[in-house]
Amino acid sequence: MRSTLLLLAALWLGAGTVSAQPAEPASGPTPYPASAKDWPGQGAIRVFGWMTENRKAFWQDRERKQGSIVFAGDSLIGGWGSMAKDFPDLKVANRGIGGEVTRGLLFRFQEDVLDLHPKAIVLLSGSNDLSALQDPKQSRANLTAVLDLAQRQAPGVPIVLCTIPPRQHAQAPVEPAKLAELNKLIASLAEGRPNVKVLDLHALLAEPDGSPHLDYFAQDKLHLSAAGFQRFREALAPLLRKLNAS
Repeated sequence: MRSTLLLLAALWLGAGTVSAQPAEPASGPTPYPASAKDWPGQGAIRVFGWMTENRKAFWQDRERKQGSIVFAGDSLIGGWGSMAKDFPDLKVANRGIGGEVTRGLLFRFQEDVLDLHPKAIVLLSGSNDLSALQDPKQSRANLTAVLDLAQRQAPGVPIVLCTIPPRQHAQAPVEPAKLAELNKLIASLAEGRPNVKVLDLHALLAEPDGSPHLDYFAQDKLHLSAAGFQRFREALAPLLRKLNAS
């Protein structure tokens, strides 16, 4: 009788084990939430069709880009088409999406950046927050959450946090005072984070009066020109070496 009970118990346990099927691996990026309450972070939300397509392309390339230096942000990163050529000795992954706000970066940061197990991370985000008239303090909160997530998931990974370049785009003007405030808040995020270094792109790409240096910008005075990306690279490369990321 006792042996029969043991056999039945073993069969029951075995059945329980078989029924606990592992979850199917995701076949693509997590869709953008349909409701604002389901988004992490604060402030403006922007979702355009190309963002979903960009993220699908990132997903398909995620295995090949493991261990890269990952660049993340908006079109100021996404538009860097010569990135691989400009860093020929480094494995880089461009994860910039045009039109994105900091809240969008926070939403996708795990899948598009941290899941690549980056060797280092370069962040440039916040310019679209300004054109969306978002409170810079909300942008700072979102970027703080991004850095906190990186600290939890990839402690010690070097991060280069860039300030927002100057801009004078006629169709999307921003208040210079708000830009200066946001850049001051961005720079403050490195305090108490030894693995985070600030690259002051605004000072690097501006005239003495704070306006865009025209050599470094496209005609819209928002996006960077080839010379602008070159200047960005020249400042970033030694910083990555200093962080032992290159």
